[in-house]
Amino acid sequence: MEILKVENLKKYFPVQKSFIEVLFSKELEFIRAVDRINFSVEEGEILSLVGESGCGKTTVGRMLVGLEEPTDGKIIFKNKDLTSLRGEERRAMHRYLQIIFQDPYASLNPKMKIGDHLMDPLLIHGIASNNEAKKMAIEMLERVGLVPAEQFFNRLPYQLSGGQRQRVAIARAMVLKPEFVVADEPVSMIDVSLRAAILNLLLSFKEEYRLSMLFITHDLSVARLVGDRIAVMYLGKIVEIGGVDEVIHEPKHPYTAALLSAVPSFEKRDLRIDIKGDVANPRSPPPGCRYHPRCPFARRECREIEPDLVGDTHKVACHYPLEIRVD
Repeated sequence: MEILKVENLKKYFPVQKSFIEVLFSKELEFIRAVDRINFSVEEGEILSLVGESGCGKTTVGRMLVGLEEPTDGKIIFKNKDLTSLRGEERRAMHRYLQIIFQDPYASLNPKMKIGDHLMDPLLIHGIASNNEAKKMAIEMLERVGLVPAEQFFNRLPYQLSGGQRQRVAIARAMVLKPEFVVADEPVSMIDVSLRAAILNLLLSFKEEYRLSMLFITHDLSVARLVGDRIAVMYLGKIVEIGGVDEVIHEPKHPYTAALLSAVPSFEKRDLRIDIKGDVANPRSPPPGCRYHPRCPFARRECREIEPDLVGDTHKVACHYPLEIRVD
């Protein structure tokens, strides 16, 4: 059963121009961060969203939890269109949608005690009284491994390490017992030695709360470990989506194959595809397939006609899908 569905979601950011540019060109320009994407997430499922930096992954996550307003499209959560909700009704729905940010050093208020970070969501949503909220916050600190919890409760963020801060960020999201969580590269700024522990903590909450999750990462090996399905994003578009084994072992889009080639553990001679050139300017993406300027297999049709995302359980946006098997 679907818990979240995205339909033709778009986010265009207007380009800020200088005074001289405005005089000579009155035409509005936009950065097409997310450009008409569609996907869904089932109850209890983790969808890993992967791609290079700047492809629009984080913008997607921020729109899902209401931190960015979509330019167009729908976000349907539990059969309600979040983009049409306003005021108290929207705020109430966002109790069930939480986000874990990438940077544990920027996501916590440096002047707030750790306990207050966890109590505030409970008090804002009217879930608990002050005493009840404190008790629930201490229990959650223990749950994420910050013990003795009473000592961490009264500390400030600067007194914690990066790994401890990220545990606080996870605790803050989970204290509301959400149904859907956006995890925006939650281990990319954590020491390698601690990443497995943080991932295991997230997975334990997934099992305990039957969480659904959008797990954003640029690391395919992490996406493979965590996700049930993988969606590959390039320049504001989803170019491939399917089950983990399908995408990893039978990539159909040249960009997916190139990403896999860059991961040492997946490296195979018959899969070796180098990514050449730079990502196109999102202000003026190329016509046709957006990947065609960097694709070694591009043909005339790729340069002129934009491919649709087609398929059954394994979908790909490519005129000439690859037929590669990686064992």
